[in-house]
Amino acid sequence: MRRVLVVGGGLAGTAAALDLADAGVSVELVEARPRLGGAACSYRRGELTVDNGQHVFLRCCEAYRWFLERVRAADLVEIQPRLSIPVLGPRGMRGRLYRDRLPAPLHLARALSVYPHVPAGQRLAAARAMLAMRRLDPSDPEVDRRSFGEWLEARGQSAAALEGLWELIGKATLNASAAQASLALAAKVFRTGLLSAAGASDLGYARVPLGDIHDRAAGEALRDAGVRVLPRTRVRAVALGGEGIEAFYAGGSRRADAVVLAVPHDVAARLVPAAAGADASRFVRLGASPIVNVHLRYDRRVTDLPFAAGVGTPVEWVFDRTAAAGCGGQYLAVSLPAATRVVDWPVEEFRRVFPGAVAELFPAARRAWLVEFFVTRERSATFLGAPGTAALRPGPRTGSPRVFLAGAWTATGWPATMEGAVRSGRAAAEALLNGPLV
Repeated sequence: MRRVLVVGGGLAGTAAALDLADAGVSVELVEARPRLGGAACSYRRGELTVDNGQHVFLRCCEAYRWFLERVRAADLVEIQPRLSIPVLGPRGMRGRLYRDRLPAPLHLARALSVYPHVPAGQRLAAARAMLAMRRLDPSDPEVDRRSFGEWLEARGQSAAALEGLWELIGKATLNASAAQASLALAAKVFRTGLLSAAGASDLGYARVPLGDIHDRAAGEALRDAGVRVLPRTRVRAVALGGEGIEAFYAGGSRRADAVVLAVPHDVAARLVPAAAGADASRFVRLGASPIVNVHLRYDRRVTDLPFAAGVGTPVEWVFDRTAAAGCGGQYLAVSLPAATRVVDWPVEEFRRVFPGAVAELFPAARRAWLVEFFVTRERSATFLGAPGTAALRPGPRTGSPRVFLAGAWTATGWPATMEGAVRSGRAAAEALLNGPLV
């Protein structure tokens, strides 16, 4: 194997390129955007450095933590010494999801026993459902064909428990409501992230703009590994021949012995050559789920919390990104996962709702001046992890030993997360390196 072309400079493509280069393969990486990072990047907006979305990870995310080490960016993130999520509600209601020193699954028992966002009479039922989740097998096709919401209803979970606990965690990790989500993907999140080990759920987040990690640090690591990076190069088609592949873009083409298509599923459906023998038409059936971010910049600090979740409020998750954005006052980013209901709202509707909702959670905002307000929308932020999704997600191999697939939408067993993206890239590299052409 002389040369591999990686199409896509998100986490999946970068991880694949690094593994291939580390194995001695000559790698070129092409990316349509001017920057690396894919859906986890940053850009400038006036005085602010804005993240494309609010991305967190857990201590159990071993592949993403490998990525941080590999691009020499582990010191740019913060991982909680012990899980602690402030959960805010209207009229000053405050709770906290946290773990104590007990082993799993008892490490969450104390927090659930006093958690105010689930009524006292329903907390035991919620704990029982959490334990029942441990007995589910995420790889079972029957589990994948059921909806998370249906399973919760069968276990007597009330609307209050659904909003105050299950949706709080599920929507943020699955980018789907419980009614929309595959039970298998939900089981993966809750079993691995909350129930497998006491420290698995400790939350990690970037202290800097995501671009500092996924673009700058990743780009330096790629160049140091000998990978040639070609930004602003949008591949329009890939042809498969007896001697290799040829990727066509505006103004030229690239030839290689093999290609890793680390692109979104709808793009992969167009680029996979018919001769590769993959049923690429099924990829588009994965659908898409949107994420909306509402950005509020104040002239002064309105909260000391680095992040918080919300219940009974339009503010589902809120992150303090002041230091990362490089601004004065305080800059809060409100993240709305699975945002189908609001993705088409005009900005004026967001402005009508969210400053007041934030002020209800953080009363100091009532005395602050809102310096800047804007909304960003990712209409196709992730695939939709609906029931039956597993049958639509391909592995890294196609019918050709020259064409490989990567991306958080492929069959990683994880929902569309940074962890899944890195796992997919490494799986594609491994499949290629173990293939007949090497």
